[in-house]
Amino acid sequence: MSFSGKVVLITGASSGIGADAARHLASKGASVSIVGRNEKRLNAVAEEIIKAGHPTPLAIVADVTKDVERIVDETIKKFGKLDVLVNNAGIVAQDNVVDIELSGFDRIFNTNLKSVIMLSKLCVPHLEKTRGNIVNVSSVAGLKCIQNVLSYSMSKAALDQFTKCSALDLAPKHIRVNSINPAAIETPIFQVGDLSKELIDRVRDDCISKYPVKRIGDVSDTSSAIAYLADENAASFLTGILLTIDGGYMLV
Repeated sequence: MSFSGKVVLITGASSGIGADAARHLASKGASVSIVGRNEKRLNAVAEEIIKAGHPTPLAIVADVTKDVERIVDETIKKFGKLDVLVNNAGIVAQDNVVDIELSGFDRIFNTNLKSVIMLSKLCVPHLEKTRGNIVNVSSVAGLKCIQNVLSYSMSKAALDQFTKCSALDLAPKHIRVNSINPAAIETPIFQVGDLSKELIDRVRDDCISKYPVKRIGDVSDTSSAIAYLADENAASFLTGILLTIDGGYMLV
């Protein structure tokens, strides 16, 4: 699997799934445009890629809820084209129907869904030229009910529908659209999200007790799946796929 000569735009790339996907795809030869709000962490990811001898990345410090046009413009200005868009940026918070606040609901939907729609829309003309593809990072929370993350779960369910609908819309343009739907993955989202320590501990305990593979997911699991779906040869006949990366969680 090679991404030599390919340009990949990855949001939420300053840590976790996005950062590892950037490192992984760069190791396969891709020129990566990495986007994140935390400049220090984003630059650290870029430095890791450079020190490993991979193509020099473009680091864009930006907020996907506000800066989508700038993100696309800077990527095209730097690399001249776009082959793959990885919509990874996302946030999570603890809420339910009793205590939900619309301000929190809006914040999650603006980040997890609205930004994906707008960024995808802006990237379509560039992806059409390269017959590229989009990989959205969703969650098993969009497929299976999980308590006390109502807004997050709804945003991921809507993202899954967007993946399938846009796959149908963009097929005539030779643009594939797929998603990965991970279960719990060990990433900093647990530390930076508005989740209680009790909920975090319960999620980890559930991974050990309920997941058939008896472990929590690792970012290397998601990076391999993203690379597979993004590869024009390995996955050329796949579009509208919601690929669960869950250690068998959806089976139980």
